[in-house]
Amino acid sequence: MLRQLCTACRLTVPAQAGIQARSTKRLDARLRGNDRWIVRLAPALVGLSLLVASQGAHAGPTGEPEPELRAMLAKAIATADSFDDRFEAEVWLVDMSGRLKRYIKNDAERLEFLRILHREATRAKIPPELALAVIETESRFDRYAISVAGAQGYMQIMPFWLREIGGQEDNLFHARTNLRMGCTILRFYLDREKGNLVNALARYNGSLGKPQYPDHVIKVLNKRWYRG
Repeated sequence: MLRQLCTACRLTVPAQAGIQARSTKRLDARLRGNDRWIVRLAPALVGLSLLVASQGAHAGPTGEPEPELRAMLAKAIATADSFDDRFEAEVWLVDMSGRLKRYIKNDAERLEFLRILHREATRAKIPPELALAVIETESRFDRYAISVAGAQGYMQIMPFWLREIGGQEDNLFHARTNLRMGCTILRFYLDREKGNLVNALARYNGSLGKPQYPDHVIKVLNKRWYRG
């Protein structure tokens, strides 16, 4: 499943990634000139939703939602402007909301987080599910997490990045700022590594040449966000 999704999103996962797969050919997604590798999101998301359902994997909440949750979902779907259409937004938000509930209990907070996350991941041209796997690994969705090294927030951004790509009013504990920076940084490393997901993840973590961090993120990606 992971390799199918990475292929659809035009990423490469070498064999040393700790998953049962052989090295794949890099797809012909490199464009001429200064264009960079492109992640095509919408077809992969729709295909993922159908494939997950058909394989009996985690499919989010079951049963009819309560009226309050139904209203929240309707609002989130109506304001989710990073999807191709309303149906895609509904499928993805409902599915991911069920998966994320173990970490973010509040329905409104969870849906708002997912809406922002999808927008920022789409803006950076990375699969939102990959961003979710990185966040689970980095902070377990703790908005106020601070590492011993001083990295902050959902995607554990070091404060010096504010000087590089942030603004004076940016705050790494604000969801949109943190997610935008994290997704942008990850996109930068994917471009540098020409789509090599393992190396890009290692660069994000500052552990290039060591497989532990990329292996863990890919394991989380496979277990919870792609396969459930």
